[in-house]
Amino acid sequence: MQSATESERKYDVPAGFTLPPLTGAGGVSCSGEPQTHELDATYFDTEDLRLARNKRTLRRRTGGTDAGWHLKTPGEGSDRTEHRLPLTDGDDVPAELAAEVRTIVRTRPLRPVATLRTRRVETSLCDAEGRTLALVAQDEVEAEAGGDPQRWQEIEVELVDGGPELLDAVEGLLRAAGATPAAGPSKLARALGDRLRTPRPGKARKSDPVLGYAREQRDAIEAHDAAVRAGDPDAVHKMRVATRRLRSTLKTFRPSFDPERAESLKGELKWLAHRLGDVRDGQVLRQKLAAAADSFPEVAARVREKLEDDVARGRQALTEALDSDRYLALLDATDALLDEARPGAASARRRARKVLHRADALLDTAVSDGVDAELHEARKKYKQARYAVEVIAPAAGKPGRKLVSALTSLQDVLGAHQDSVVAREVLRDVARTAPDAFAYGILYARQERIGEETFHELPGVIRSSRKGKLRRWLG
Repeated sequence: MQSATESERKYDVPAGFTLPPLTGAGGVSCSGEPQTHELDATYFDTEDLRLARNKRTLRRRTGGTDAGWHLKTPGEGSDRTEHRLPLTDGDDVPAELAAEVRTIVRTRPLRPVATLRTRRVETSLCDAEGRTLALVAQDEVEAEAGGDPQRWQEIEVELVDGGPELLDAVEGLLRAAGATPAAGPSKLARALGDRLRTPRPGKARKSDPVLGYAREQRDAIEAHDAAVRAGDPDAVHKMRVATRRLRSTLKTFRPSFDPERAESLKGELKWLAHRLGDVRDGQVLRQKLAAAADSFPEVAARVREKLEDDVARGRQALTEALDSDRYLALLDATDALLDEARPGAASARRRARKVLHRADALLDTAVSDGVDAELHEARKKYKQARYAVEVIAPAAGKPGRKLVSALTSLQDVLGAHQDSVVAREVLRDVARTAPDAFAYGILYARQERIGEETFHELPGVIRSSRKGKLRRWLG
């Protein structure tokens, strides 16, 4: 499968529109001979148009210079990424493209939803050296999408080797000649019309901060799916955080959600978070311990081998999880729960304040006792508290941001302490089969010292996180 980034702009034009001279616009020195293409495209989506609603288009197109299967997905800014596969017979969507949108369509079948026939007159814009800077396509479109046929004309300007300033220059000339920015994002959106404008259940409830935050986490899980499958460590981390945030939101703001469904979903999110953690924790430890063991090459190699094996097993289990029907059911259950949630049912500020006070109490006991397991439990409670504060922090402005930052700093120290605990467990495990445990003992002592240092850092970050001016806005 090939992928390419598209940077283009679309314009609506009246019947009989004549392309103005574009020489001189943004470095354009010449226009090539126009080429005419007859394009036939069949667009595929689910019955409820899940791809189109998520700003994706999947089509099988014949004619022109790039006949084949195309999947367009959002890119940076206004750019889009197009994934391409060669043309095949029939309407069976290639497995590679189906896999790219699996988290969106899930178990729903992909079927034709629209057919577009386009007569395209394409003109290339070149510089003085003959490089193609952009392509200007004048399209006469006829679309069928379950209703009466629609016909319109439009212009697309797509960059090839030109820069964004060329798009601005060409736009000025086109608008002066009577073109207007396209009313819709794509030909398919225009063809689908009112079917696409019908909102999905729950989309009108964005004003509630709890539901808005929960939806952001649902969207993040879906957005990072492809990168997680590709082995991106950062995506694994971000998907794991999203699952934790969503699970924590269901726990903290219980009145907003159906209790039976929420309880079931929390269990499934915990399952997914564990699969992600089996990969992420090994990646983080591998980096930290390998650096700490640099002065003992043999130890570093053994530790790295052990953690790489752990990560490989974790990645295999994670891939199986993401390919499972259980994962798709989790995504469906999340949609159903959020679509039926009760806006305003939870007193967000009161509940955030309550969970933060519980975290304070747990940490005070843990520090007094000096027990690592208790510190770990307090750390988990502070994560819940921080996520709860994140829900309402935007409305509080600067005080909200400062409290989130202070709680993050506290969590970082608690996290560093817990990392030292886990690192000691790994060193102890590897040392059991080592011919000489002396070096492991030295490294173990170093991690023990890190644990002591982070423990002594706690009083300072605790005081910083409990300043009255930081928490006053919580009530």
